[in-house]
Amino acid sequence: AISLKKVAPSAHTVCEIVNARWGRTAHKTFLFFAFCANIIVTSMLLLGGAATVEALTGMDRKLASFLIPWGVILYTAAGGLKATFIASYLHTAIIFAVLITMITMVYIKKYSSDQIYDMLDQTVSYTNAECEAIYSTDGTAATTFYDSSTYACGEVPGNNSGSYLTMLSADGLMFGIINIVGNFGTVFVDQSYWQSAIAAKPTSASRGYLLGGICWFAIPFSLATSLGLASTALMLPITAGEAGSGLVPPAVATHLLGDVGSALILTMLFMAIVSTGSAESIAVSSLVAYDIYREYINPEADGQKILFVSRVVIVVFGLVMGGLAILLDWMELNLGWVYLFMGICIGSAVIPLWNMMTWKKASGTGAIIAAWSGLVLAVASWMIACSVQSGSISIDNLGKNETMLTGNLVAI
Repeated sequence: AISLKKVAPSAHTVCEIVNARWGRTAHKTFLFFAFCANIIVTSMLLLGGAATVEALTGMDRKLASFLIPWGVILYTAAGGLKATFIASYLHTAIIFAVLITMITMVYIKKYSSDQIYDMLDQTVSYTNAECEAIYSTDGTAATTFYDSSTYACGEVPGNNSGSYLTMLSADGLMFGIINIVGNFGTVFVDQSYWQSAIAAKPTSASRGYLLGGICWFAIPFSLATSLGLASTALMLPITAGEAGSGLVPPAVATHLLGDVGSALILTMLFMAIVSTGSAESIAVSSLVAYDIYREYINPEADGQKILFVSRVVIVVFGLVMGGLAILLDWMELNLGWVYLFMGICIGSAVIPLWNMMTWKKASGTGAIIAAWSGLVLAVASWMIACSVQSGSISIDNLGKNETMLTGNLVAI
């Protein structure tokens, strides 16, 4: 963010900087990766949001996928980047209030840290027969619906001593690496991060990004250690597929607080979706207005025309994303799958953009070759790893940690 102020103080988008330094071929290349980042992040918002709305209210997720973007469209089109910043601030405050409520319920009001610890220890001690009795309709193995790959019961494969109470977890480590690669992708390739850097003063950027990082970390950490651990400790009948769709928090909140818990999670979800969705909408509208409309269609466009194009794009993008979320749902891709795939798709653009900002000898041709060859090699290695590990290529097999890790590491 600070380097940006030094090398391109009048830029509106990351792709404008690419164009100024490396020319139009590179510009089109990184425009593709920037749109990929926006589409993937917005898809995750809608997939997770629609699945949760369906689980808590009974509304069909396809309808929810189309209705959710309208909350974003209406005030982003009216308020622009200022609306995004105000939403981010207010919505984060509300999210934190719900988080603190959930932590209080799990660790103070209903249970204690000792009880959750003991229950997690108990969860991995059950035999297969005991698991079948727990996950059944009448408490006997005869009516069981238990499947070790679907429900959390018994020892955890790949964890030290098969326990949840360890930091030595093979799947945890793999997920962590995939997570870092994917998030490098979003920070460097997603225009929504660059627009915040462009809008902020250098002094605000240094403090703001550090504070933002701390705020961000608190959200997944708090959700995972309260509602996430509680779901496993209480052994709620949540399947692996439901967990992958982001349904653990609503299930535990509803179990602990009934309808109030459902309402709190829906409120938190709406705050997160509208805040991030607003930033993504502004990012896409900026890329279209400055990097396509002003660069290739109407170089003489004034501020008024660019603003009009931006507003049209926000509405169109919201509607298109509703359709894309339905398509991904039809393909049986859930939030977790798309999240793990993100780094494979955009990871190869990270180092070229890093070099663009920090290395004066960085070559435009090198950046183009790196980004495209990285994407091709990442997808190829991802599919080859899937075929080698599982023997066949399918949505489920492509979503396994080892396979996703291979693609993500090759991409970066």
